[in-house]
Amino acid sequence: MVVQQHMRRGGAFAVAAAVAVVTATGCSGGGAAAEEGKSGAGGAGGSADEVRRAADTLAGAGTSKARTSLEMASGGTRVSIRGEGEYDFERGMGRLRVVLPPDAAGEDEHKPITELLTPGALYMKNRGAGVPADKWVRVDTTTLDDGNLVTGGATDPLAAAALLRGADRVTYIGDVELAGRKVRHFRGTTDIGRAARVAEPHARASLTAAAKGFVQGAVPFDAYLDDQGRLRKVKHRFTFANEGSTVDVTSTTVLFDFGSRVVVRLPDKRDIYAGKIEP
Repeated sequence: MVVQQHMRRGGAFAVAAAVAVVTATGCSGGGAAAEEGKSGAGGAGGSADEVRRAADTLAGAGTSKARTSLEMASGGTRVSIRGEGEYDFERGMGRLRVVLPPDAAGEDEHKPITELLTPGALYMKNRGAGVPADKWVRVDTTTLDDGNLVTGGATDPLAAAALLRGADRVTYIGDVELAGRKVRHFRGTTDIGRAARVAEPHARASLTAAAKGFVQGAVPFDAYLDDQGRLRKVKHRFTFANEGSTVDVTSTTVLFDFGSRVVVRLPDKRDIYAGKIEP
C-alpha cells in the first residue's frame, strides 16, 4: 500500500511508499461527537436518512471525477498524500493517481502511484521497492486491518460513502458554497460496524474488516450533499495508535463532473507481480 508505516526519524513523522498493512491495533475513532441535530429528523436542510443513502444516490448518479487527500499528523508533524482520478459507482471501480509528499519514500521525488480500486482488491503500479516498473501489485483489501480506509493513501470514494450508512447523531449545519455550487453541510459520527452490516455486498467485506481492526468504530464526519442528494465532499477523521504514538488521519474525498466517462481496465494476470515485496 501507499501508507506502509509510521516511524520516527530524528523526531520527524515519515511515511514510506510500500505495500503492507497499517498496524491498526489500538485504533479508535477520534474527535468529539457531533451535537444532536436540529434537522436530524428532517427539516429544510435535509435528513439523516439522506446522508445514510449517499452511497445509493451515487450509484444512481453513475460516475464522477474525484480528488482525495489523506492528512496524517503525529507528534506535531504532518504529512499529506494527494490523489486525483475518476470513479464508476455502478461497478464499484475507480482509478486514482496518488502523489506522495517529497521524501516520503526516502528519496527526493517519487513517481505517482496509479491505483485501481475494485470491490475487495487494490491494484498499484509504480509501487517501487523492488517491484518492476511494468508490474502491478494486488492487495486483498478484505485482509487489511482497516479495510483499506486509509492504507492505500486514499479512501475508496464508494467506501467513503458506504461508511455513511452507519451515520448517527447527524446535524444539519447549513448551506455553504463548494466549487461555486450551493451544498448542504451535515456533521455527525458513523459506526463502522453498523455501516458494514447494512452495506452492499461489494463493500461489506472490507468494512467488516475495518470494524474488526478498529477498537472503537465511531468515526466523526462532515458530509456535503447537493440539491440532488449527491455526495460532493466527505471528510472522515480516524485516530489510531501505532508503536506507542497516536496518529490522526483526516481523509477527504471530493466528487465532481458527474456523468463523465470512466474506463477502468484491470491488469492481466501476467502483469501482476508475484515476487517478494520489500518492506
